[in-house]
Amino acid sequence: MADKSQYKVTLVKSLHGQLANIAASARGLGLRKIHQSVLVAGTPENLGMIRTAEHLLKVEQAGAGGASASKNGA
Repeated sequence: MADKSQYKVTLVKSLHGQLANIAASARGLGLRKIHQSVLVAGTPENLGMIRTAEHLLKVEQAGAGGASASKNGA
């Protein structure tokens, strides 16, 4: 999965009250505020952070494929 794929990750729920490792994963992805979006590479490290905080995130595949698959964590 680490073959130059990129994901658009948006924070849709607050980090307040979350476990420290979940908040750290969202911050590690570069997300600080609700409704902030970032593009991250599809590396195993980033995918692990996305998986940890997936209930707070909206994840869309952004890449050269043209069609975008989306997964809502909400």
